[in-house]
This record gives sequence, structure tokens and C-alpha cells, in this order.
Amino acid sequence: MMRLQKYIAISGVASRRSAEKLIADGHVMVNGQTVREMGITVDEGKDQVRVDGKLIHPETQKHYIAYNKPMGQVTTVSDPEGRDTVMDIFRDYPVRLFPVGRLDYDSEGLLLLTNDGEMMQNLTHPSHEVPKTYLCKVSNQLSEESVRRLRAGVDLDGRLTSPAQVRIIRTETLFTVVLVTIHEGRNRQVRRMFDAVGHQVVSLKRVGFGPILLEDLPRGHWRSLTPREIQKLKEL
Repeated sequence: MMRLQKYIAISGVASRRSAEKLIADGHVMVNGQTVREMGITVDEGKDQVRVDGKLIHPETQKHYIAYNKPMGQVTTVSDPEGRDTVMDIFRDYPVRLFPVGRLDYDSEGLLLLTNDGEMMQNLTHPSHEVPKTYLCKVSNQLSEESVRRLRAGVDLDGRLTSPAQVRIIRTETLFTVVLVTIHEGRNRQVRRMFDAVGHQVVSLKRVGFGPILLEDLPRGHWRSLTPREIQKLKEL
């Protein structure tokens, strides 16, 4: 027996959080009856679960993908503005994949995708504090005081960001290249952090998500994670 939202997640339909919304909005039926309660449990061997009328089953084979997202793609399943989405790349993939978290339209770099809803939930839940590393090019020269503030936490919407790891890679006359690691996931957080200390982010590339590194994966290409990488993610 397992909770209904977990059953939906491991069936590759949605993350557990999104599954809860599907239930609350009346999209889910168990044995022919629409359910909206979160506490319901189902028996994989006996109960029939449908989402929007489609019978679902837990997927036995899990897939884990690293993708180097270019700028100009949105990290959503669909986009009301008709922009390119990362899911267009995986339209013909054998199973339905979901992006783990978001990467802004005007940002690039490492994006993980999977049909493992439970892992997706674990990797994105704030309590697990999974580190994400970004290579940033910011306007002007970054002062030591600005670095200190970023490391200590800056005020965004009345709440300090958690301490960040900040390392200056290169300083030029008109810009600074910085490596930043955070473990929160607020909207456009890295860009807003630099805005708060008076610098504009010119370009932003995610180069690490937990133990997974972008390395030399070409822009617009993807690869399957290795068994060792998958195990490291599970250990998080």
C-alpha cells in the first residue's frame, strides 16, 4: 500500500507535489471514483488509478538524463507563449520525462530530467539543501565587500538568502566571472542576489547540480546518468 500521490509520482505522471494538485483539482480517479483527499492509499496489485481518464501504472524502469539547456528554452512541459521548451527535445523519448526544478529562459547549462517522481521531489525539496553551482559573468568588478555580502546572505523580499559559496574566477575591467553555489531555489535567485549588491548578471550557466557536473557536454545535447551518478543522487 502507498499514498495516492506517491503512486502517481512513481508512475511518471508528475512530481509528488504536482500529483497533490491533480488530486485536489479532481483529475484523479481510484476504482472509478473521483478522489480529492490526500490521505488515500492504494494497492498497486488491486486498485485502478486513472489521471484524466488514463489508466496509470508505476514505471519499473527509471530514466535519469543530464541535458545542457541552451538559452531560449523554457523549462516547462508546455508554454502558453509558444516558446521552445526543453520537452520538445525529448518528445520522442521512450518514456515521459520531467525537468528537475527550473532553469530560466535566459540561462543555460545543466538540467536534470527523469521519470522518477519520488527522486524529483527529493532533489527539489528545500529541506534537502541540494547544492547548485553556477558560472556567472557579472557587470563591472566585484568588490570584496560584495563577495562578503553574497556569502553571508542578501535580502530578497524581506528574507535573507542562505549563505552562498562565492569564488571569483577572473576579473576584467568591465566584468567579473564568478562561481556561485547555492542550495535554495527562489525565483531567479542568483540574478537577484547580484542585483542586490549592485551588479547585473550578463550570462549565467549552471555547471553543477548536487554531484552531477556539466563538464564537456555540448550545448543542446544530453546523456544518460551513470549508475554511480544515480546512486550519488539517491544518497542525497
